[in-house]
Amino acid sequence: MEFDVTQLGFGTGARAPWAADPWASRGRLFPEPVSPTRSEFQRDRDRIIHTTAFRRLKHKTQVFVAHEGDHYRTRLTHTIEVAQIARALARALRLDEDLAEGVALVHDFGHTPFGHTGEEALDALLTDAGGFDHNAQSLRIVTKLEQRYAEFDGLNLTWETLEGLVKHNGPLVAEGAGPVPEPILDYNRRHDLWLETHSGLEAQVAAIADDIAYNTHDIDDGLRSGLITLEMLEELPLLARLLSIVRQRYPKLEEPRLIHEVMRRQITEMVEDVIGVAQANIAAVKPGSADDVRHAGRTMAHFSGDFVIADRHIKAFLYRHLYRHPDVMRVRANATRIVQDLYAVFMADPGVMGDKHATTGIEDLPVDLRARKVRDYLAGMTDTYAVAAHRRLFDHTPELR
Repeated sequence: MEFDVTQLGFGTGARAPWAADPWASRGRLFPEPVSPTRSEFQRDRDRIIHTTAFRRLKHKTQVFVAHEGDHYRTRLTHTIEVAQIARALARALRLDEDLAEGVALVHDFGHTPFGHTGEEALDALLTDAGGFDHNAQSLRIVTKLEQRYAEFDGLNLTWETLEGLVKHNGPLVAEGAGPVPEPILDYNRRHDLWLETHSGLEAQVAAIADDIAYNTHDIDDGLRSGLITLEMLEELPLLARLLSIVRQRYPKLEEPRLIHEVMRRQITEMVEDVIGVAQANIAAVKPGSADDVRHAGRTMAHFSGDFVIADRHIKAFLYRHLYRHPDVMRVRANATRIVQDLYAVFMADPGVMGDKHATTGIEDLPVDLRARKVRDYLAGMTDTYAVAAHRRLFDHTPELR
């Protein structure tokens, strides 16, 4: 997809009319005095970074659990890579970089230990209590569970950051969108996040940055693990083309450098494609404000047709060769058992959770509310702590290998 270099932002000019304006934010649920040194979106970003939930991401799985190697991505390093790409896209499109970065940094707060495996296990356990949705859990963390401030629960983030968190993948109230998780509906009753519209462009670039990041780094980690080989990449037209380009230019390049040269080109091509598509959509819609983007009726930052196909091929490739590889599936089975066992014992005897703030009065709650408390506690556990807790409680925990 071609893009107009003359329309790119480089961080030195004014924001575009379609960007979110931090000086005209819709505000926070609990009004606070403005900062004389930081914009409202800067404050959001800073609050997110200083949370317990952000620190926990360093011990949560992306694909490979921690003991399999120090160099694989964790949920934290994934988040940082997403934030870097989101900020680059926001700068190019003259958006508010702090808002895009903040949405990217907070988007995975609600993930359980052991990545999507833990989430699927917890969802199955909570069918009678509304299931489990990591976006809804992220919202609960930043609006209720993080208890740091004297005057309110949560972080009291701006409307724009919260909107981006819950709607970065599109409207939640729309035909075919499915039921909206109750934690999101509950918060929305107090602070209307316009669930029926698209999000602003800052959240849209954070969402596509997530795809770009894991499409690239999961291939990189798969190559590092040996579960994927360079020869296997030949079945992907985009990667085959990039491999050919690098090999022709550097015929004697050793494999680690070769892989990096391919990965960096993959990120660059995907980012530039999104920039071109977004520029074309902006030119067609001619939004005069961030609200015009929300009411445009379509996502404006996305892949072009060719890269939609490439993205689909990469996801199918990763699912086939990495996410469902027997070695990974063996770890997933053990992780599922750990989540199931911990949930059962926590529901039966909440005192063994070992957190007085999480367990005070929980025995007297109805089963559905007790399940919510256990869900919040278990979802917040890191891989390392979940394994240690299982070993302590059951004394026969198999290693995750």
